[in-house]
Amino acid sequence: MARVSLTPDTLDDAARGFAPAVLAQPVFVNSVPKSGTHLLRNILRMFVPVEQHYAAQFIQWPNLFDHLAAFDPARPMLSCGHLLFTDASAIETSRCRRIVLVRDPHSWVLARARFFLSEQFSGNMDFIKQGRLTVPDLLNLMIFGIHDKAPGLAEQYRFNALAWIGTGALVVRYEDLVAHVAAIETPAAEACFAEILGHCGIAMPENWRERVLTGADRRQSGTARENLKLAPIALPDELPEAQKRVIEAAAPGLRAALGYA
Repeated sequence: MARVSLTPDTLDDAARGFAPAVLAQPVFVNSVPKSGTHLLRNILRMFVPVEQHYAAQFIQWPNLFDHLAAFDPARPMLSCGHLLFTDASAIETSRCRRIVLVRDPHSWVLARARFFLSEQFSGNMDFIKQGRLTVPDLLNLMIFGIHDKAPGLAEQYRFNALAWIGTGALVVRYEDLVAHVAAIETPAAEACFAEILGHCGIAMPENWRERVLTGADRRQSGTARENLKLAPIALPDELPEAQKRVIEAAAPGLRAALGYA
């Protein structure tokens, strides 16, 4: 079983300082792992009272029925997960305001490889950190999966992202989120966060920019690239052309369906 070790953040104290209004309806943020879920979750935490943060665990298919309280409309909570789409997950989250966070598969492959190489990740795939794989081999494993250990890109995106699109969920692209945080004073950034907050049923307060920047502080994210302690294996900054072609063959039309091509 894989284990993830992250340093606790101090964002609960920040959220209390903003005194957010009570969340009126459950909100569930879903994504493929390594698509920026912590970034969006931490931003939204600044707009929701700490008592309504469902912090027990990221919700996934194996633990779904242990965490149904996260979706209870009688006690609205902000929850996040990497939950595959099927009958039970659709039914149990149907009373939530749902967001699907997606990421360009090109950068996702590198982010996944980087995380598997980090000290924060451990489990039955630690052989990846031993330097016995070439970098192209490692990247292809991120695309096609590791037999009996980790699913491939097409499967992850199909069930954790694509299948949720068109169900009333708001689709948010990680790259747009990052760009608007970096240009927080622009009308485009205001429109982006107004749409996200409005979909969550949250009124946009005057100090929304301060809240967004507080939640987006990369020093508070244990999964931010610069906060990972990596095995000494050099990954490229951009996915090689060969792997880009492989992704299109392995998951034809995926990037176009997500708005990246």
